[in-house]
Amino acid sequence: MKPAKQAAGAAASGGDKYDIRPEQSVELLKELHILTRDGKLNQDSRRKLKQVYHLFNFIEPLLKDVQADHPDVSLVDHGAGKSYLGFILYDLFFKANAPQGTIYGIETRQELVERSTALAARCDFPGMRFLNLSVADSITSNALPAQIDIVTALHACNTATDDAIRFALEKKARHIVLVPCCQAEVASVLRKNKQQALKSPLAEIWRHPIHTREFGSQITNVLRCLQLEAHGYHVTVTELVGWEHSMKNELIVACYKNLPRKKPAERLNAVLAELGLEEMHERFYTA
Repeated sequence: MKPAKQAAGAAASGGDKYDIRPEQSVELLKELHILTRDGKLNQDSRRKLKQVYHLFNFIEPLLKDVQADHPDVSLVDHGAGKSYLGFILYDLFFKANAPQGTIYGIETRQELVERSTALAARCDFPGMRFLNLSVADSITSNALPAQIDIVTALHACNTATDDAIRFALEKKARHIVLVPCCQAEVASVLRKNKQQALKSPLAEIWRHPIHTREFGSQITNVLRCLQLEAHGYHVTVTELVGWEHSMKNELIVACYKNLPRKKPAERLNAVLAELGLEEMHERFYTA
């Protein structure tokens, strides 16, 4: 089944308009259950589509950057879930602009891998592959090539985002796009070492449990950015969409530029030492 194109901006109901890109397959959106069978869009689906489109705006220039070097662009999407991002990327970009390219969806739930594989076949998307792997296991899996151009991890929970970073570093990815989620590991170490840390006035920042959780989440992403910089990447951090749509809203985009590594590595190690997180050197390893 090849999804037919339909006009963008179709009325969902009662004249209510929604923005669908002109080149987007409406039939694909129905298959993904973003649209109902009669073409309607509920509020949750509208929010989901807005997030994926906004993320596409960030990823498209990265795809074109890679494509300028070689046509067989490769992208790995970690924690793919139902693969909304992968399917929309393939439909909007790969199908017309990079038919030799490949998108790999990494997902631990076998039923979602099977569902996505079947949908890719029905849509005639030959460059989509789905693998039943954890992010950590994907690093050493022979099912993936030795080098990957772009790595994405959208709402990969807790340390799965760090595994995605490790994967990207191992695969020498040119671009990395992350929307971190549910960071708990650093907060647990802060909590464990709280009594020792309270000797420093700075520990007041995370003395109360709710602050421990919030500060742990914040500092996790700070350490991730420093780690990427310490491997030669240029890093930008911004919002994915407005906070009214999602509280897990931080978007980290890293592009390899072979930048100097010494200063960010020193700063990362200094932050770990200052906050009593020295045991996390292996997690946030530098070049």
